[in-house]
Amino acid sequence: MSDFVKRLRGGEISRRQLTKGLAAAGLGMVTLPLWRRPAAASENNIIYYTWEGYEIPELHPAYVAKHGASPQNAIFAGEEEALQKLRAGFEATVGHPCTYSLFRWREAGVIQPLDPTRLKNYGDLYEGLRTLPGAIQDGQTYFVPFDWGNSSIIYRTDMVDITEESWTLLYDERYAGKLAMSSDPETNCEVAALALGIPASEIWTLSDEQLVPVKEMMLKQKRLLRFYWDSQTALDQAMAAGEVVAAYSWNSSLLTLQKQGIPAVFANPKEGIFTWCCGLAMFTNPVGDLDAAYELIDAMMEPEAGKYLIETYGYGHSNKKSFEIADPVAIEGLGMQDPDELFTSGIFFQPLEEEYGTKYAEAFNDIQVQ
Repeated sequence: MSDFVKRLRGGEISRRQLTKGLAAAGLGMVTLPLWRRPAAASENNIIYYTWEGYEIPELHPAYVAKHGASPQNAIFAGEEEALQKLRAGFEATVGHPCTYSLFRWREAGVIQPLDPTRLKNYGDLYEGLRTLPGAIQDGQTYFVPFDWGNSSIIYRTDMVDITEESWTLLYDERYAGKLAMSSDPETNCEVAALALGIPASEIWTLSDEQLVPVKEMMLKQKRLLRFYWDSQTALDQAMAAGEVVAAYSWNSSLLTLQKQGIPAVFANPKEGIFTWCCGLAMFTNPVGDLDAAYELIDAMMEPEAGKYLIETYGYGHSNKKSFEIADPVAIEGLGMQDPDELFTSGIFFQPLEEEYGTKYAEAFNDIQVQ
């Protein structure tokens, strides 16, 4: 709702893994992020610091209607990378973290409380998202939810034969060389723990004893993988081509494959499905006009922005009214007919304490050299 090997077959080092490795060692990257200033950018000088693909005008049409263009933006590959750059002095206005990073961002002093009364759409947001851990701290609002979804297994129904959906599919030797996994160390540890039958409530604080079989499970998986993925596009292409038949993924992969007529489903594993939520936060020393910053946040909460997000990206939106105007076929295809039920039944990603984030990164990195 964030690394040394990008892909098993490629052996490339990703920025995301490298940044987490440096962070675990107490170091930080100071390289500034990629700037993207639209040719006709509005002149209020706010800077939106976000994931690639979320800077497009279709996700804040009301802002463009008022200001004539999108704001300036900067792109990060993961929240740890973003945090290290903010600590190093990079300045922006509005950021796009996920809930599991909020405590660390707040503790680092890079975000400040915001005023939800300045957002006309705030009351239409799902309460289950507005009150997620980290969103409201010490009675103050630090986070406005925007996008949410699930993390699970996507698999080709024409190439995979199972009787029960389970995380163990990603460790099934029958599909050696045709599995793919996220390159995120924390995710690798958490998924392996679920596959081993460790309760969901314990996967955020695995003991040293529990990490022993978890590492063994990850090493087994590494030898079965086609690749670890950072790029969802690369994963979707491999799934469409049949090079990969099952992988850890997000809802958007299902939408992409469905549009191509590929027979694939998004699993609801018996051990539980992960749920994530990302949203918007105000930086401590926001660049540019504060009114424009709130206008950007509110524009991203508009039902029309949510309609585009649901139909094009395959993710849920925080505004209830988005689901009233979005294509019902798309909503049903994504299994999002009852968002409130998903919020209560899913395993929401939790923020890891520094101790466990470091241990998980070390565990994942250890198996990469074996």
